[in-house]
Amino acid sequence: MKFSLAAASLLALASVNAKVYFKETFSNPNSLDRWVRSKVRDDYGELKLSHGRWYGDEEGGVGLQLASDARFYGYSAPLDETFDTEEKDLIVQFTVKYEQIIDCGGAYIKLLPPTLDQEKFDGESEYAIMFGPDVCGQTNRRVHAILNYEGKNHDNKKDIQPRTDQLTHQYTFWLKADKSFEVIIDNKSQLNGTLDEYYNALPPREIPDPEAKKPEDWVDEETIVDPEDTKPEDWVDGPKTIPDPDVKKPEDWDDDMDGDWVPPMIANPEYKGEWKPKRIPNPEYKGIWKAPLIPNPDYTEDSNFGTYNIGFLGLDLWTVKSGTIIDNIIVTDNYDEAKEFGDEKWANYVQDEIDSFNEFEKAEKEELNRQYDELKEKEEELKPKKETEAKESDADELDEEEKDDEDEENKKDDADSEDDLDQAIEDLIKKSEKKASGDDDETIPEEQEEPKVEADAEDQKKDQESKAEDDVIADDGEEDDLDAIIDSIIDAAKIERERSSNDKEEYAKAEDEEETVHDEL
Repeated sequence: MKFSLAAASLLALASVNAKVYFKETFSNPNSLDRWVRSKVRDDYGELKLSHGRWYGDEEGGVGLQLASDARFYGYSAPLDETFDTEEKDLIVQFTVKYEQIIDCGGAYIKLLPPTLDQEKFDGESEYAIMFGPDVCGQTNRRVHAILNYEGKNHDNKKDIQPRTDQLTHQYTFWLKADKSFEVIIDNKSQLNGTLDEYYNALPPREIPDPEAKKPEDWVDEETIVDPEDTKPEDWVDGPKTIPDPDVKKPEDWDDDMDGDWVPPMIANPEYKGEWKPKRIPNPEYKGIWKAPLIPNPDYTEDSNFGTYNIGFLGLDLWTVKSGTIIDNIIVTDNYDEAKEFGDEKWANYVQDEIDSFNEFEKAEKEELNRQYDELKEKEEELKPKKETEAKESDADELDEEEKDDEDEENKKDDADSEDDLDQAIEDLIKKSEKKASGDDDETIPEEQEEPKVEADAEDQKKDQESKAEDDVIADDGEEDDLDAIIDSIIDAAKIERERSSNDKEEYAKAEDEEETVHDEL
């Protein structure tokens, strides 16, 4: 009991002696006024105050949110007073919540020197410490704990993974006066060691002795061949292949004509490979030889490494998706002060935030299901209309196809009629020319009675002259009639051709108009 009281007294004394250089909960509506936007770029992302869509503390859970997608952020805020860390501990602590599914974005804080020009602050500005989570893709994820030494930035050797779920997590970096450090996430230590051990800023204290040589009798062969192991008598280590015993020389094989017959080869079923004796642990094995370590003559302890003068905090970030919330920032020289602040503002509300997140996800899922059901209902309502439209569309397409077929048939009929008419006119013209020349083979002569033998020669002569005159008159009449018929047919053909030509022009014009309307649509 006395020990507990003493410990409590020491803790209280430490808290009294603790100094806080920066503390921000963003609960004041004017909290962003202390953050100065850099003028290096004119397209920096916007900041806003928000507790997000789920939270543990509705009143005190408001934080600084990165509110713009795919933007750089360049903002800085002054400490209450300059923090000289010589012979002091330094603790920087804050919380981070990724409301978005984080794929690429930083959420780290830079501790900057008092000489910073806030309007010129950017990624090239010198800083003392950079601490916090950084995510880009699935493989490049780590918690930075970078220390500057003589103008060069050195990250620690340990790969510490950030927390990338959608809940709030607390990050703490504790740089101790004895040149050791600790990285803590959610009040659990992730890395604890010395600056010399985890940073390559200074040369190593010890190095392998360059003069040392491995002793000649040093045995670094871990296993040896078993001297008592012997090859089994039935071990077959060759040949790998043998002639196929099932294949015989063909009876018609002629060595003189075909050459020497060689049977095909097959894998030797008895072959076991090259025999090797088994290996056993080497009783003389001493391990891998290493040169002994000696003090590094180039090492010089520098008390300045890990000692800084700090005047500002900076947010020099890039994020693809907005939504990240940074909250409950504290910079102090006392770890207990930082832990007490974190417990009050974060740890006490962890379960409340988890419950809020679960309720949010439940409500979101219900809303998605409601929207899905609504869409399905509308789809069912529109189904008859869609079916009717589909049928009408099919009917229109069918009518269009039938119309196209009919137009093609009409074109074909017109062409056939025109060809028939041309052929008929050509035949009539040829027939007319034959009649005019007296070579009409198709004219069937009128049937005549055979002249009577007993008719006298004079009567026959008169009859023949009379008949010749009648034939001439008849021929003249027939020629006149044929000319009239041909003229009528030719006139009709001209009219038909003119009508057909007009129809073609009208059809072509209609097609052009239809294509024009189609293009406009």
